Amino acid sequence: MKIIHKIGLAVIFLAAGSSAKAQLNPLSSQYYINQYVINPAFAGYSGGLKINGAYRKLWDNVPGAPLTQNLTVDYGFGKVGIGLSVNNESAGLQRQTRVLGSYAYHLKLNDNSDQLHFGVSMGFMSQRLENSDIYGNPNDPGVGQYNDRKTYLDGDFGVAYTSNKLSLQVALPNLKSLLKKETVKMADVATFYTAASYKIQISEGPEGIDAEPKVAYRGVKGFDNIWDAGVQLGLANQQVFAMAMYHSSENASFGLGMDFKKKYLISGSYSTQTSALSGYTNGSFELNLRLSLGK
Repeated sequence: MKIIHKIGLAVIFLAAGSSAKAQLNPLSSQYYINQYVINPAFAGYSGGLKINGAYRKLWDNVPGAPLTQNLTVDYGFGKVGIGLSVNNESAGLQRQTRVLGSYAYHLKLNDNSDQLHFGVSMGFMSQRLENSDIYGNPNDPGVGQYNDRKTYLDGDFGVAYTSNKLSLQVALPNLKSLLKKETVKMADVATFYTAASYKIQISEGPEGIDAEPKVAYRGVKGFDNIWDAGVQLGLANQQVFAMAMYHSSENASFGLGMDFKKKYLISGSYSTQTSALSGYTNGSFELNLRLSLGK
């Protein structure tokens, strides 16, 4: 009975695309910790070298459950930022690898830290179905058609405005999917991302507290658009922080972290499952690490 239950869950993940609600759960780090994940305009935004790693896995140990691994490296010098993003995802039979290089330009508008940021990423995307994991005929024409696709060029584009308090941004990820029709139709792909946030200082001093409410609105190919709303609280000059976000896909994300001396960051977050799968799984856990060098 337990084996049947696990097989059933794997089938549900593969069939989740038919849900009326989007099953795309982005990395929680894109909202505050590492905005470069979703918007290339933030490559090198804060100056110096930053190495970010993220790992997300379903809380339940279910065969074929979604797994995401992400590594970004970005460096800012003067008005220029460069970066590298490597993302690997698996869900059911599908394996997807995306590697992008980024260039960003940061234009200072005045002496009050107001800036405009422009960024573009270019690289490649590879998508395959693992024949070794198929229970059935691996020579099925549908599998062959999917795997015969070549690794193709892909990219992202983004712009942003930042000040000491206000932040506005727009990003167009997965440009290949946006600009060119695909032979094999793919759903559950991010099509756009917009966000606005405002920093509020609650108290001053070494033990000061600040809050940054944020609202985001994002598109997902083949599904309803999703809005996110939440806040991040920072303590002790943002060396300790907590985050909470609610998503219109009827789930939520919660996170805690520490950025020791603004150099070594570690954080963990938990996202409850979307309404379509809430009866089958307990959500996912995400771990983020960052090393900051120079500025």
